[in-house]
Amino acid sequence: MYRVAFAEGDGIGPEVVPVAVRCVREAAEGSVELFRVDVGWSAYRSRGSSLPRDSLDAISAADGLILGPLDVGSYPPGDPGSPSPSGRIRRALDLYANIRPIRSPPWSARQFDLVIVRENVEGMYADRNMHAGSGEFMPSPDVALAVRVVTRGECRRILRVGFELASSRRGGLALAHKANVLRMSDGMMVEEARSMAASYPGVRYSEALVDALAYELAVDPGRFDVIVAPNEWGDVLSNEAAGLAGSLGLAPSLNAGDSFAMAQAVHGSAPDIAGRGVANPIAMVLSAAMLLEWISSRRGDRRLLEASASIRAAVDGVLSDCDPGVLTPDLGGHGSTSSMESAICSRLARGR
Repeated sequence: MYRVAFAEGDGIGPEVVPVAVRCVREAAEGSVELFRVDVGWSAYRSRGSSLPRDSLDAISAADGLILGPLDVGSYPPGDPGSPSPSGRIRRALDLYANIRPIRSPPWSARQFDLVIVRENVEGMYADRNMHAGSGEFMPSPDVALAVRVVTRGECRRILRVGFELASSRRGGLALAHKANVLRMSDGMMVEEARSMAASYPGVRYSEALVDALAYELAVDPGRFDVIVAPNEWGDVLSNEAAGLAGSLGLAPSLNAGDSFAMAQAVHGSAPDIAGRGVANPIAMVLSAAMLLEWISSRRGDRRLLEASASIRAAVDGVLSDCDPGVLTPDLGGHGSTSSMESAICSRLARGR
């Protein structure tokens, strides 16, 4: 029995996370115990912190976490969990690899299947690139400075994840960088990538300036297999890829380290549609499936691998049906979160 924590988070989180939790319960058939932890606005209102210490302790003791979207940056000054509880979890549990697969839906005129591997614990992100304090500061009211941190060790770790993933897929890896102007920081990533490529003769390695790669991604996404990028570039490219697929609601993600992983969809809390019952739960469901696969790979338990595969198959089936009464508005339908949940879980039940 594996113990997986879940936190519903903010905005549409309380609508989409329960769908993912139900899918895990039904697919894993008693091999996973799910328990709730409090993270986000609900935690702040009841406990005075968007990431209470006991929530982090409970997460750390679990086998994994399903984390709903958080309204990052909105928590009040003085909140111990701000500005980003998810960033604090990534740092605390050393979740250095953000793996973001994205596939085009069946009805898309341009078919593609790619993965963006994003460095996750440093870069330009002020909430995670300093040991103490923020990486962003103002020496005067009219001057704002930000520190960008890139270390050789983190470059090697994230590149290793990318090369291993490319080796298990179609054998292509593209590095996104901006070493023409960030010669020391992105230049270090390029240097390490070229060195590591020699150890993976079966992988077709290429590199491109991030702006040029973004253009190529928009023109021909099918040419890409695995894209590795520093933190900020990976964040931008993955949202572009989700747009090419048609919706952020189709973009799952896994924050992974060597001993822990956290499922968290690429999309945010979407306050504009929160509470309306029309949020697409697929990204959250597929993120949870990625977590099951990760636990399976670490524990050698085929049950969770099969559970993950069954969730993916159920989602694929719902998308292939292309029923406008089931699909949520972001996918061109007039269905709801509930109709998507029912359709996915019905397929899960039939698959048993």
